[in-house]
Amino acid sequence: MVLIDTTAPSAASAPSASSAASATSATDPALALRSPSSPLDEESRGRLLAGTHHDPHAVLGAHAVTGGVAFTALRPYAQGVQVVVEGRAAVPLDDLGDGVFSGVLPLASVPSYALLVTYDGLETEVDDPYRFLPALGEVDLHLIGEGRHEELWKALGAHPMTHEGVVGTRFTVWAPNARGVRVCGEFCHWDGAAHPMRSLGSSGVWELFLPGIGEGDLYKFDITRPDGTHTVRADPMARRTEVPPATASVVTRSTHVWSDTEWMAHRADRPVHRSAFSVYEVHLPSWKPGLTYRQLAEELTAYVSEAGFTHVEFMPVAEHPFGGSWGYQVTGFYAPTARLGTPDDFRHLVDALHRAGIGVIVDWVPAHFPKDDWALAAFDGEPLYEPRDHRRAEHPDWGTLTFDYGRKEVRNFLVANASYWCEEFHIDGLRVDAVASMLYLDYSREDGEWTPNEHGGRENLDAVSFLQEMNATVYRRCPGVVTIAEESTAWDGVTRATHHQGPGGFGGLGFGLKWNMGWMHDSLEYIRHEPVHRQYHHGELTFSMVYAYSENYLLPISHDEVVHGKRSLVSKMPGDWWQQRADHRAYLAYMWAHPGKQLLFMGQEFAQGAEWSEAHGPDWWLLDPAYPAEPDHSGVLRLVRDLNHRYRAAPALWEQDTAPAGFAWVEADAAQDDVVAFLRFAADGTPLLAVSNFSPVVRHDYALGVPQTQGPWREALNTDEARYGGGDVRNAAPLRPTPDPTGAFPSRLHVTLPPLATLWLRPE
Repeated sequence: MVLIDTTAPSAASAPSASSAASATSATDPALALRSPSSPLDEESRGRLLAGTHHDPHAVLGAHAVTGGVAFTALRPYAQGVQVVVEGRAAVPLDDLGDGVFSGVLPLASVPSYALLVTYDGLETEVDDPYRFLPALGEVDLHLIGEGRHEELWKALGAHPMTHEGVVGTRFTVWAPNARGVRVCGEFCHWDGAAHPMRSLGSSGVWELFLPGIGEGDLYKFDITRPDGTHTVRADPMARRTEVPPATASVVTRSTHVWSDTEWMAHRADRPVHRSAFSVYEVHLPSWKPGLTYRQLAEELTAYVSEAGFTHVEFMPVAEHPFGGSWGYQVTGFYAPTARLGTPDDFRHLVDALHRAGIGVIVDWVPAHFPKDDWALAAFDGEPLYEPRDHRRAEHPDWGTLTFDYGRKEVRNFLVANASYWCEEFHIDGLRVDAVASMLYLDYSREDGEWTPNEHGGRENLDAVSFLQEMNATVYRRCPGVVTIAEESTAWDGVTRATHHQGPGGFGGLGFGLKWNMGWMHDSLEYIRHEPVHRQYHHGELTFSMVYAYSENYLLPISHDEVVHGKRSLVSKMPGDWWQQRADHRAYLAYMWAHPGKQLLFMGQEFAQGAEWSEAHGPDWWLLDPAYPAEPDHSGVLRLVRDLNHRYRAAPALWEQDTAPAGFAWVEADAAQDDVVAFLRFAADGTPLLAVSNFSPVVRHDYALGVPQTQGPWREALNTDEARYGGGDVRNAAPLRPTPDPTGAFPSRLHVTLPPLATLWLRPE
């Protein structure tokens, strides 16, 4: 086997003594070296040794010269280098010092050859990287130069391949400001002196094919900055990384065979905004600490299936150095975190969820990146991924850097990254983090800390254009995928199509869904008050319907609401433990019935009392039958299961989420009663009545208007049932409407409302 090494190899990697002897035993005077011994001039030699040569292939390798073929090799620390021409004896090259070996052989043309390199008395036969043509095509370079390479991950990074009949890895990196780039790794003891890359012209891309390098090899890029200093960087396009805190990139290729064909074929059958969509948000490293991707494929899939959620949302899985960032400070945008396994292990997890009928959403973070000196910041010695203007580059909230959305190559890096997760890992949705921080130039900045756009406004026009391009590209390339914006302002048209102009003069951003931060804030503000005070905050519970159809909304109770002193969801509720759990259950059923999709963070589905911590995750011991209060928590979990399964079975709760025809107030003004009631309608008109009593008293014979129906109404769900931990105040018998007009409705029901509870009622 032909190997590559540039320093003293281990005994295990060296060829046998007999094979080395056979390569040098013969003598062939016809291939004796001739003068001049080297075509390498002193300038080229100096640039090679300094790592600043833009075209090392022009001086290294084999080249026809007067009198034959010149062979030049750069092999630091080698004791000797010989040329092995097929069918001929090995011929030693002259040692010119500093690891440079050269000589001219009397050949009519450049032959097929290898190098026999001696380190510490051991000989290793290697293919010469500098005898190969570029392994990256002109079309790729053109698209990269245009910033339009939609499959950028296939062009840049490290790719194992067979090139000109030789097995190895092609390394490519975008570093337009570099004076030179070299590949270093375990295979050369992290000394890249022997592996200078060539510049592929104005594209800013550097390339080198290294024979013998393959799956699992560690590498980085040694970059010579414009000022001549060196920096060693991880590959921005690495598709696999070392386990943090180690920072090297890893050569990888996928061998996973997907078995989710049916899921992928049908996920686009129904638009997301007209589908059942309830999401379980998960921080994978802490859901059950210590589990790998493959173990999660069994345990998480089983848990979510039983709980009835339609989707899971993973907090960022892209590689990040600091676990305490929860994945929101990304350094490896193309690599699933190695903490839990390999990229194919992650594919296995997604595959398992799909086979169980569960969609997968990942948090995606194009708003900023950390300043680690081995990652993206000032990557090639100059601002590259970040803007040159430090006022735009600095993210004041997180001590990170923002992306330069106006630079076509940076936009290409991010747009391709969005498609990459959907195409390579079969991801069904991208929840885009911190969109508001991207849209506004003055986000978290004081006067004098930001510069306006070309029209004098505060909108980041480059970010707007980038988000529109990203959404349009993902929706075109990946049918059935949904993009979801975490956008906390009233920006107009977040979920409007990109080609539709809005009042602000911008086209829509093109997202499929938007987190309803207003609903989240207002409803939590309402529910935290003691029931006696809730009547004065009633508008906080009803105001969301004023703007409910301005966007396609998802209602989030996310990780952000249960950390940093905000308390868990059940602990936000007032009163004693019974009242807290009752409020918790009533609030969840109100949330599931409200227009919009739902998201619930892990631990809240069984009323965990403590805040979430990434160090230990959910308090699973609360569900241990040996724990005395286990029924209090398993009862809430049982409710969430029923909410999800009954929600799926009731098109009225999701089929017209974004259509005003799907909703009607029944009781919006009963502030003194702490009651809200509304109807939801399926596309065929089938109604479901949701009524919440957020007071601690039973309300008997409560009159609620309903549409004309032929039969009686029955409870479809009651959060006060004993099996959920409630007092079991029920409407056991069918409720027959009376023909007494009330409000806009021709009939009314007389309902018993349990305390601190939500009911769903459906006509038979």
